[in-house]
Amino acid sequence: QVQLVESGGGLVQAGGSLTLSCANSGSIGSFNAMGWYRQAPGKLRELVAMIIKGINASYADSVKGRFTISRANAENTVYLQMNSLKHEDTAVYFCNAIYWGSSYWGQGTQVTVSS
Repeated sequence: QVQLVESGGGLVQAGGSLTLSCANSGSIGSFNAMGWYRQAPGKLRELVAMIIKGINASYADSVKGRFTISRANAENTVYLQMNSLKHEDTAVYFCNAIYWGSSYWGQGTQVTVSS
C-alpha cells in the first residue's frame, strides 16, 4: 500500500524559505528512490530533485544551491528544504516514489512565492 501525503506548502515572500515533507501512510518496503516534481500553470511537470537510496541526490539546474533534498529511509519520508525562493518557484509540488519499477505520486502541495 502506498499513499504519499505532502505537507509544508504555503505562501512565502521572495527570498524566504519553506520545507516540504512527504510521508507514506501505507505499508511497504523501502522505496528505491524518492523525489519532488513541480508544475506551474500552463507548464509541464518538471523534476526538481531526486534522491536514490537516501544517498545520491540530483537537482534541476534552476534549484541547485538553493534546494536540498533529504530522506529518512526508515520512515519512507522525504523532505525538500527550499531557500532563497524566487517567484518562478511558484508551482504545485508533487512527491514521487519509485518502488521496484512502479511510480507513485502524492496529491500535490501549493507553493506560492510573492515577489
